[in-house]
Amino acid sequence: MKLDIIEVKKENGKKKFAITLLIIILIFVLIFILVKNSKNNNKNTNEYVEEENIIENNIQENKTNTSQKLVENISNIYNIGEKNVYLTFDDGPSKTVTPLILDLLKEKDVKATFFVLGSRAELYPELVKRAYDEGHYIANHGYSHIYDNLYASSETIISEFETTENLIRQAIQDENYESHLIRFPGGSKGNQYSDIISQTIPILKERNIAYLDWNALTGESSGKKTKEAMWENFIWTTENKNNIVLLMHDAGDKILVYELLPQIIEYFTNNGYTFKTIYDLF
Repeated sequence: MKLDIIEVKKENGKKKFAITLLIIILIFVLIFILVKNSKNNNKNTNEYVEEENIIENNIQENKTNTSQKLVENISNIYNIGEKNVYLTFDDGPSKTVTPLILDLLKEKDVKATFFVLGSRAELYPELVKRAYDEGHYIANHGYSHIYDNLYASSETIISEFETTENLIRQAIQDENYESHLIRFPGGSKGNQYSDIISQTIPILKERNIAYLDWNALTGESSGKKTKEAMWENFIWTTENKNNIVLLMHDAGDKILVYELLPQIIEYFTNNGYTFKTIYDLF
């Protein structure tokens, strides 16, 4: 009887040992699987992060290439194609003139480029957004239009540009928007601020920011006070030019621009010009 009990105990001990051993083996197997999965997860995570970084770098590279192409094309704007016209409006938006111009451009199915002032975009963001939503290009004209403030230094020019860019982004509700384009109030040449402007241009170029003057104008901001005088100036400055950047204004006191605009559009249409915006230069 005692031998039987001893045998049973031995048998039970063997079973317990086998079970314990099995449990230990299972634990090691489980640990091995967990470690392996952890390594695979880390590998997959690293691969995912690396892939995300590659995608982000490609996006940034494409954006850089696109903006560099724009800067280059703007510098050659008068040599790209034939019989192109860029209608451009400075100093807006205004609540009186800008909506009328937008209505007319929509009616005529013509797109334009608006060089907005930050101080005006701050007042009438809904008009900046309307122009943007209707397919017009929104570019930068600085914030203040106060020459002594704007042209105090390269830093003040860049500061006004950046302030206006932020206000444009807020207005059109696109935090990633970059115009890459400024028009210096008063133009980049032929004035007392030309030296500081010429010093600033390379700094802007390093940031892929172009500048654009004009080669034709209606002259409402330079002494032309009637539609007849503006038309005469328009004809004189556009004559025999294949590629035209036309300077006009949509400030609140420039109602004559709106009144003359149908005649200007008709002239370009009848003379075989194609209406373009800065979008066409990307």
